[in-house]
Amino acid sequence: MNSRELGAWGEEQAAAYLRRKGYTIVEQNYVCRFGEIDLIARRRGVIAFVEVKLRKNAAFAAAREFVTYAKQQRIRKSASLWLSFHACELQPRFDVIEIYAPAGTDSRRPTVNHLEDAFS
Repeated sequence: MNSRELGAWGEEQAAAYLRRKGYTIVEQNYVCRFGEIDLIARRRGVIAFVEVKLRKNAAFAAAREFVTYAKQQRIRKSASLWLSFHACELQPRFDVIEIYAPAGTDSRRPTVNHLEDAFS
């Protein structure tokens, strides 16, 4: 399985997790000139712009550590553009979902960590 397919699998795992937590997925893989937002979800007065990071384990570093300052800047700009095209009264928030899947897509129960308001 190539990295694109693995990434799509991770994003599906994250979307399923959010749905179980009562979120509504508004958009997946929003792409604009500034970058990409993996998931856009809403729940209880919040619109969450979610970056998904998939790793086999945290031996080298936690998955969240790969959401660098430069990546955060691209997500912020992309979210601003999305908001400019979508009338939204909800409070924006930036979340990170870490997924640890030791066996890749064969992982029966990947570990999912949801970091709400991970950066501002």
